[in-house]
Amino acid sequence: MSEEIVPIQRIENKIYVIRVQKVMMDFDLAELYGVETRVLNQAVKRNLDRFPEDFMFTLKSEELENWRSQIVTSNAWAKMGLRRPPMVFTEQGIAMLSSVLRSKRAIAVNIQIMRTFTKFREMLQNHEDLRLKLEVMEKRYDEQFKIVFDAIKQLLETDVEEPPQIGYREK
Repeated sequence: MSEEIVPIQRIENKIYVIRVQKVMMDFDLAELYGVETRVLNQAVKRNLDRFPEDFMFTLKSEELENWRSQIVTSNAWAKMGLRRPPMVFTEQGIAMLSSVLRSKRAIAVNIQIMRTFTKFREMLQNHEDLRLKLEVMEKRYDEQFKIVFDAIKQLLETDVEEPPQIGYREK
């Protein structure tokens, strides 16, 4: 089995932000794992004690509508093949899925998903570092620009003689 059974880009496209958390939908996970959604959901329901609400939850109607707007779809969710609101898994819930879906593919895909979430965290950390550097630079440059603006204000406040006119004067 290859190390990258599912391309990271494919996984990234299936990660959404719901309830201020990065999550994946049950039907997307089922597709990646190579099982039917109902099989994934049955495995989860048989092991509900492994999936507290911070690991897995079911979307509310309003959240489903918000999600649909994130993916810019015009189909009603019933027309998308969704008979009931999907289960949504956080990173911890996805890690727990490997203990209830025991196929080699599920384990390999799970590893790839965990690498993708790690990559996201690293990217966010890098952006945080850049944000902090920019704040330091802004403070430093704000002080320098203050000096420039103060100098300009002084020039504007002082009485400057009118420059001599060039040309002919009318008598």
